Amino acid sequence: MSRIGKLPIQLPAGVELSVSSENEVTVKGPLGVLTQKVDPCISFSIEEGVVHLTRQSDAKEHKSKHGLYRALVANMVTGVSQGFKTVQEVIGVGYKVQANGQVLEMSLGYSHNIYFELPKEVKVETLTEKGKNPLITLSSIDKQLLGQVAAKIRSLRKPEPYKGKGIRFQGEEVRKKAGKAAAK
Repeated sequence: MSRIGKLPIQLPAGVELSVSSENEVTVKGPLGVLTQKVDPCISFSIEEGVVHLTRQSDAKEHKSKHGLYRALVANMVTGVSQGFKTVQEVIGVGYKVQANGQVLEMSLGYSHNIYFELPKEVKVETLTEKGKNPLITLSSIDKQLLGQVAAKIRSLRKPEPYKGKGIRFQGEEVRKKAGKAAAK
């Protein structure tokens, strides 16, 4: 049996999970509502605030989907009850970020500013303190969408290996290269 798939999902207080006849899972909580289409080979049993997922057979495809859908549903439950947050640092001289509603304006060393429009499900905050690197804080109830948006922002100026300049996740380690001075 799948190690991930067999784990039960605890429903916190105030979170409701329902499965429609088309195998569409809907999770409602204090922060919002999320829906996910689930393969028909996976079935749900909900009893006393605990959700168990079971699969039809031990076929390789069914085993892989068992763990996948359990992880997706668990992320939905966590999202509508607590939400997800990611913090990114902008490292580099003259690099700036500013949030104007759902548009993130970034000055990343190119000849022009970059205007990045965020989906309405993602909230953004920027923090710029004197003497510290600017921070971008993204928060959402949808973990998948949050990760995709964070990766897209990071791809606009990836951390380079010589000086470490660029956009990186807070706490991310960037391995630096020695450069040509080390060759002598």
